[in-house]
Amino acid sequence: MNDDAFSADLLRGHTDTIVLGMLRTGDRYGFEIYKAIRDATGGDHEIKEATLYATYRRLEKDGLAESYWGDETQGGRRKYYRITDAGRAVYRRNVAAWIATRRVIDTLLDAKD
Repeated sequence: MNDDAFSADLLRGHTDTIVLGMLRTGDRYGFEIYKAIRDATGGDHEIKEATLYATYRRLEKDGLAESYWGDETQGGRRKYYRITDAGRAVYRRNVAAWIATRRVIDTLLDAKD
């Protein structure tokens, strides 16, 4: 298994939390979230657009995000997403769970035989 496959595999289960995290600071349109994720990792990681759009639909269905159409003053009409209060609560819970999991994994990886 190469490093890229492993890191992508590890991140795959956290896509919803990553997107919610991107929305915490303000509303964003779909492709803007894609670029923000790519840029935040210095280009080392990208989440496929198809995966992101499936995530947006799931977050909306679950009441964690809402969407609306922006105006056309900056080019084409864009669909924007915003985090809901429920989404903020889920984000906080998921981050706390990640921190606890990371702590356990770090401990286990540092274990001596």
